[in-house]
Amino acid sequence: MNIPYRYIATGLGALVFSGLLYGYAQAGGGHYYAPVTDTVVQEECGSCHMAFAPSMLPARSWQRMMAGLDQHFGDNASLDAATAARVGNYLATHAADAPGQPYRAKLVRGVPDAAAPLRITELPGWVAKHRKVSAREWADPAVRSKSNCSACHTGAPRGYYED
Repeated sequence: MNIPYRYIATGLGALVFSGLLYGYAQAGGGHYYAPVTDTVVQEECGSCHMAFAPSMLPARSWQRMMAGLDQHFGDNASLDAATAARVGNYLATHAADAPGQPYRAKLVRGVPDAAAPLRITELPGWVAKHRKVSAREWADPAVRSKSNCSACHTGAPRGYYED
């Protein structure tokens, strides 16, 4: 049985195209931030709020946050030295400005190099993406806070922030 080369080429082209589409879909269409995979970081940060993807802030922000855990947004989130070192290292290694972080510049684009913002919700990229959300929507009891990502982005704990 002879199969013409054009059928093979067409089939291979379709496979490549499908692979590209699948990869794009898996990456959340550009709205993917790798979730926390370290169990200690997940446990320590996720015990009070969603453990935010480290690639949402630059390393200098995570370092600043770790240095002020005794006054973490009004709460004392202090950790013992070994745990703090592990959490801080993980966050800095996976931060927005760490090498190899996909989509790393999306939220921090426009933040001055010397700035160390602490609130993801105040980053230029975040503000631009959420500018059409009304005050009424933010006040919804199911949302409660701009930092409650999973209220609107049900895939947020898995790293997907597509609407």
